[in-house]
Amino acid sequence: MEQFVATVAMIGIVIVVASLLSGVIERFGIPLVAAFLLLGAALGPYGFGLIDVGLQSPALRVLATLGLAMVLFSDAVGVNIREIRERSRLAWVVLGPGTLLPAIIVAIAAYGLLNVPVPVAAILGAALASTDPVLLRTLMRSPALPPTARVALRLESGMNDVLLLPIVVVAALALPQRTPLAPTEIGRHLVGLFLLGPALGALIGWAGITMLETVRSRVGVRRDYESLYALGLGFASFAAAEAVGGSGFLAAFAAGLAIAALDVELCDCFLEYGEATAEMLLLLTFVAFGTSLIWTGLAVITPRTLAFAAVALFARTAVLYPVLSQIGVRGRERKLIALFGPRGLSSLLLILLPVFGGVAGAEQWFTITCLVVLLSLLVHGAIIGVFLRRKRDGQPARAGVAAPIRQHAIQASGTPAAGKITLAEVKELQQRGEPLVFVDARAARSYAQDDRQITGSVRIPPDDPVRSATEQQLSRHATLVVYCA
Repeated sequence: MEQFVATVAMIGIVIVVASLLSGVIERFGIPLVAAFLLLGAALGPYGFGLIDVGLQSPALRVLATLGLAMVLFSDAVGVNIREIRERSRLAWVVLGPGTLLPAIIVAIAAYGLLNVPVPVAAILGAALASTDPVLLRTLMRSPALPPTARVALRLESGMNDVLLLPIVVVAALALPQRTPLAPTEIGRHLVGLFLLGPALGALIGWAGITMLETVRSRVGVRRDYESLYALGLGFASFAAAEAVGGSGFLAAFAAGLAIAALDVELCDCFLEYGEATAEMLLLLTFVAFGTSLIWTGLAVITPRTLAFAAVALFARTAVLYPVLSQIGVRGRERKLIALFGPRGLSSLLLILLPVFGGVAGAEQWFTITCLVVLLSLLVHGAIIGVFLRRKRDGQPARAGVAAPIRQHAIQASGTPAAGKITLAEVKELQQRGEPLVFVDARAARSYAQDDRQITGSVRIPPDDPVRSATEQQLSRHATLVVYCA
């Protein structure tokens, strides 16, 4: 009972602290992950001793499994299919040589410096080639990040895990297990990994979108519940694939990709609300690691492990910097793409798979990965923080604009709903001569897919509305009619 209460308390603390620190962290460019690792240390045995999450803890297994599934699902939902088509060469570079060559280089370094077998080297190489989306989130929200760099980092952090996950799983199958696997079991694992999991995930994604479209067109669905619906599809695809022997992780990714391809509106809804829910789960996982586990990396510091960590941290930069110039990405954007490659939660979650699978010696690989992640937090976190602070300090001060006296939301369909303004009511306000400002607050994905706007409307991106409204000096006396679909 005490453990249950401590776990519930940890969840509550994560939500409260994340909310209160969000503005401070964004203002000063502090890595969000660092704050929650320190929070975990304060709650753990090195601090107040309220909770300790070990490698054999059932709570860690649940958090890590759901965390990796949510990383893959939310990354897939965030994929912009049109963007990939338009930037196909950039996508090929960051997902091809930008992902696989660093994995190979790190694997060679692990084999030579750490004296590990080839399958273990492959696991370390794949896990430490994963670019962490959680560490990049503050950076990705910054309007100062150039467009090409934003697209490249979004594609890499959103999709390279799905290339690296099979390497970890297949290499783990080649190692001695606590419970030996028969050849037929290995074959079943491979079929589930490459065929059953992705197929079932795509099927659930397609069926879920089909059902949603039917219900939405006939009786309507509340927008906030659509985001929960997306999360439900992600968890359902994971559970269904695991229940029949498939890969729940690849099923979650395939379901997210199907959603991204079939229903843009649901993707926007998920990105607005569901992503925040997923982020809370990932931050909770970081707190769990921070209680004691991640600090075990400090106990394996030797000249060899530090040399290996240096290779793991800078192999990506060494590969991408010359390769990007071959597709015309040069100057400042090439430097930014090559420098911003943190290793974080994704690496820890990938390396935990062989630990949970009972592979002998996997705990030692986990501690080495923890060392690399801690160093990445220092190096890449500092680089991201300096970039954000410089851009913020370099912006000229702008006069504040008072909040408008009224705000309304307008439905695209024009049907009345509680708390919303109808088209008829808008026309009535216009006939009375009241000042109106139409605000296009669609998410970037919907705006890119359909750039039609109400004549004279103002574009305000929903990810940073206060800054955009201030810059455009919207009238404090007008009624804002906001549409987002």
